[in-house]
Amino acid sequence: MINKDFFAALDELEKEKRIDKQEFIASLEAGLSSAYKKEYGDSAAIEVKLTPEQNKIRVFAYRTIVDEVTDEEKEISLEEAKKIKPSYKIGDTISQEITPKNFSRIAAQTARQVIVQRLTDIKKDQIFDEMSQKEGEIVNAIVRRVEPSSVYVEILPTQMEGIMPVSEQIRFERYNVGDMIKVLVRRLTTNTRSPQVIVSRAHPDFVRRLFEMDVPEVKSGLVTIKRIVREAGFRTKIAVYSEDPNVDAVGACIGPKGSRINVIVQELNGERIDVINWCADPLEFIARAISPAKAVQVHVNDDEHSARVIVNDSMLSLAIGREGQNARLAAKLTEWKIDVKPYSSILEGMENSEE
Repeated sequence: MINKDFFAALDELEKEKRIDKQEFIASLEAGLSSAYKKEYGDSAAIEVKLTPEQNKIRVFAYRTIVDEVTDEEKEISLEEAKKIKPSYKIGDTISQEITPKNFSRIAAQTARQVIVQRLTDIKKDQIFDEMSQKEGEIVNAIVRRVEPSSVYVEILPTQMEGIMPVSEQIRFERYNVGDMIKVLVRRLTTNTRSPQVIVSRAHPDFVRRLFEMDVPEVKSGLVTIKRIVREAGFRTKIAVYSEDPNVDAVGACIGPKGSRINVIVQELNGERIDVINWCADPLEFIARAISPAKAVQVHVNDDEHSARVIVNDSMLSLAIGREGQNARLAAKLTEWKIDVKPYSSILEGMENSEE
């Protein structure tokens, strides 16, 4: 007999921890079977049965009836079997209760171990399910360890470990143990210890989610982020649009005196953000994409899906950007090959053609 409070505790665990009682009992029976064999060195087929209705734990051994016994712990002769029950025949399995008198002590120790492990597994599964719902979302995290290849964070409030590889870090951004940072949940992984989540501050969706958090019109869907491209730590280009003609999509994202976008830039440690109005017309969209430079002319080649953008000479370096970054991001944003040319080169070409 085992204390009825033990089985009452299982009922409480089922209510409070959302543990399926029957599933837990099955885990406990398996754990108790292993504990019995470890304690008594019995290699026979052992089964432990819990009976909550009677507050009992019972141990059963199973032996198969054979003509000639070669393993007494697993087999029994037909002659011996018929002494137990005359109707037994070769091939039948005999079940005998062998519950030791002091098994309650072993059961209590094993139950504690199984309960702790089962609660750990359940908590792990619950956290994994909770984090699965947060994929693609921004969460708060505390930096716990910094290594050359990765930064390890503790995601709040789940305490799950997050890993931010170098490829997911903002270039030149420095992280210190204890720092509270925002990260984007990219994807979840599992290992033998605990679930892990890959997090990012470099992904374009990190900026997208920041706009959703800080710009009510984006969060509500009144302003749509059509496209976003990024070279983390340097520059982001984002194309926005609103179907409501009375809504200034760019103005909503920037905010009064830049109040909204400044919050995002601060979170990105000074990364530049170009917000432009999306347009279905490729000529107009390409012209806008090289912002902050102004295009004088845009010529497209539909067959090659390429565009030549003409800017005033004074705007050339601005249009191309440092190491070609502005033109490169504009090409990614519009999905057109872009070649930026100064207006003077066009004039030279016209003069040469006249000669």
